[in-house]
Amino acid sequence: MSTTHRIALIPGDGIGQEVIPPATAVLDAVGRRHGLSFTYDELDWSCERHAHEGAMMPADGLDRIRSHDAILLGAVGWPGVPDHVSLWGLLIPIRRAFAQYVNLRPIAVLEGVPSPLSGAKAGEVGFVVVRENAEGEYSEIGGRMNRGLPSELAVQEAVFTRAGIVRIADYAFTLAASRRKHVTSATKSNGIVHTMPFWDEVVAERAAAYPDVELRSEHIDALAAKLVLQPERFDVIVASNLFGDILSDLAAAVAGSIGIAPSGNLNPEREFPSMFEPVHGSAPDIAGRDLANPLGAIWSASMMLDHLGHPEAGAEVLDAVRAQLAEGEVRTRDMGGTAGTAEFTRALLDRL
Repeated sequence: MSTTHRIALIPGDGIGQEVIPPATAVLDAVGRRHGLSFTYDELDWSCERHAHEGAMMPADGLDRIRSHDAILLGAVGWPGVPDHVSLWGLLIPIRRAFAQYVNLRPIAVLEGVPSPLSGAKAGEVGFVVVRENAEGEYSEIGGRMNRGLPSELAVQEAVFTRAGIVRIADYAFTLAASRRKHVTSATKSNGIVHTMPFWDEVVAERAAAYPDVELRSEHIDALAAKLVLQPERFDVIVASNLFGDILSDLAAAVAGSIGIAPSGNLNPEREFPSMFEPVHGSAPDIAGRDLANPLGAIWSASMMLDHLGHPEAGAEVLDAVRAQLAEGEVRTRDMGGTAGTAEFTRALLDRL
């Protein structure tokens, strides 16, 4: 029997439109061997739509995708539309309306993709950043007043709730229990006097429920340095919205290319669809030139397979990716090769 999944596709802007077709081609190829089929509903939600319609997505956009099994997104952002407009008009409403409170970002140094760090070796560096994705520093509370005057001011309130910290900490500890049993919690309690001590207290409370998992708390500045100096020491890093955002991009650079990095915006309870997207952004400088690395989108599609209950298919995609990179004959330019998006995708599909 065949299992069919309905996927909402949001190619978005720039190279997002170039990396989503390789990802769906890979899904279709691996799906045929595993009794899986996918139907794709492609949506034009983007900065281009904003330019023509005045909104990133229609007013009933969330209702249109609420019943899908998952969402696959390419990238959002384009010159002329401020980033806060594009993000708060599309990504953040989806993440929050669908309770996608876990942002999961796996990081690995892969054979054939040299890290800029001489000590970061393939097979030795592999960790996951678990980022709180629904509250923290990215809140809507605040505002501006006296615009344009010498007395102009802006206030932005960070919001941390016990429920929010508990659920992200539990996810991180549960994940670590299936890996190397080590969690690093990012904090800044020596400088941020209210929210970060609260974060530390709740994370430590939850650690008691996972006695087999070791917890270490690290100040964010020292942690950033250690990610560069000793990336192999980390297993699962749990962090607030802002800290997790910054750390995961730094970690992607450690892995050799931000073009590789995938992410999942997860609703672990599966009450709503989860959303999967590469980390690289829309990259207007290379859009339309067949230079985009599709691997971040393909790896995100592999994560989507895992989430949909098909880990064997997801692993097969990553095995093919690892083998292609290890051979080193077909790599995109950001990974030290010469292949374009289409050539890289063809080679991977042949291997699959």
